[in-house]
Amino acid sequence: MPNIRDFTSALRQRPGVDAVLVLGKDGLLIEGFAAPGLNNEDLAARVPALVSEAESLGLATIQGPMNTAILEHQKGYAIIAALADDTLLLVLLRQSADLGGLLFDVRRYRGNIAALI
Repeated sequence: MPNIRDFTSALRQRPGVDAVLVLGKDGLLIEGFAAPGLNNEDLAARVPALVSEAESLGLATIQGPMNTAILEHQKGYAIIAALADDTLLLVLLRQSADLGGLLFDVRRYRGNIAALI
């Protein structure tokens, strides 16, 4: 049976992926990989504030809870996905990465990863 590391490894093998983290909504790292120069714990600690604001926006606009957020930065993207009520997935990727394919994989693996936590 696959474990969390198997799923995060599958995502990080994609070209252009710089980080794949599974974390709690409290910002504590559960499992993760980040390219040299990136700090797993620091990245994980920054995500909950973003998710909290996305959740507030969803409730204020009657859109419901956040499932996935995509942030576009000057040099790449961040995908943040809710896995379960208290668990999140962060994927950081470069501009050259296949954003659509990665988003498809995140949606495909989301339930599988959540079931392992």
